[in-house]
Amino acid sequence: MTLSRPVSPNPATRVGVRPVEVAGGLQFQFAFREGTQERHENHAGEAAVERILSLFPSMFAAANLFTVEADYAAEMRSEGKLRVRRGPPTRRPPVELSHNRTKRYTIPEGVPCPFLVEIGVMTAAGRVRADRQHKFRQINRYLEFVEDILPDLPAEGPLHVVDFGCGKSSLTFAVHHLLTAIHGREVRMLGLDRNPSVIETCRGIAGRLHCDGLEFAVGDIAQHEATERVHLAISLHACDTATDFTLAKAIGWKADVILAVPCCQHELAPQLRSDNLEPLLRHGILRERFASLATDALRAACLEAAGYRTQVIEFIDLDHTPKNLLLRATRRRDCSEQELSRQKHLAVSEMARMMQGLSIEKFTLIDLLGIHSHVPAEPNEVFQAVSGE
Repeated sequence: MTLSRPVSPNPATRVGVRPVEVAGGLQFQFAFREGTQERHENHAGEAAVERILSLFPSMFAAANLFTVEADYAAEMRSEGKLRVRRGPPTRRPPVELSHNRTKRYTIPEGVPCPFLVEIGVMTAAGRVRADRQHKFRQINRYLEFVEDILPDLPAEGPLHVVDFGCGKSSLTFAVHHLLTAIHGREVRMLGLDRNPSVIETCRGIAGRLHCDGLEFAVGDIAQHEATERVHLAISLHACDTATDFTLAKAIGWKADVILAVPCCQHELAPQLRSDNLEPLLRHGILRERFASLATDALRAACLEAAGYRTQVIEFIDLDHTPKNLLLRATRRRDCSEQELSRQKHLAVSEMARMMQGLSIEKFTLIDLLGIHSHVPAEPNEVFQAVSGE
């Protein structure tokens, strides 16, 4: 079982539950992911059931149960209703019961995966190449996050996905593989990039692998217009304000889920001014890092103001890439208008105070969303600008 979508406040972002053989017999190991750390608890029988009930739905709003007969997805909706869906099994016996098992990936080692073979991560025999181990782990880590948001996507019909700035598309192919080969969903997916040669390469791979529903096109994020309802919008390492254009597009389409890994946040660094933070801001490297964090904090607040439940999560260990933050946003579909308005006011007020405190005069995503065109003197002015009150 996996538990996800933590209900604030909650130090853990995800809990994995699996059976293990220990000295006292069969127990269930609970792995709590807290930041970069993982802590474990073992519970047997009824105690394991009671522990799950203490976590779901009060601390986690989504639960996925994997059995050898069927998969179950349970979601606690905002109005207090529980939704449960049943699907075909994606896990097969035998079940690994070793206490110190090798990590189980969504795409396992030792089994040839066509797209990983095609892009050179695996050999034809399914062995992960030594110099591509980090890419293999990155892909599987990303798919864990996609697994978590599946309950927020439509349960029936084709899923419409747009990947902005897809580049060489390793994660584009990974998401297509997860949704189609593993979950059996019909997908209409578009990979968009400005580099014609990269797109041509991706089209060749998709053609050789017969990836149904997957297309690639040359295009600019800011100019692209969707012809169908977009359920999932993806952006990996879109440089600087390209991430802001991606988020603005996805918000405008009312995408159910947005997954964005930002890159090269340069917009705020020259603007930052704060007497209280002068010891930090006088050092170039610290200013750049602080500006990157401030940028993503404001992006998360913008998503909250636009009606999304937003988390900022470590994407992959810093050993693999310094660009390791993932913005994960799911649209609040079942909130009352009053609750949405309250969340919007709170997020905009927080943005205004932060921008004032750091002397930020311009932020691209705020401009694109039309929240306000200047930093107001008081947060209340932002309330009035947004709500018309």
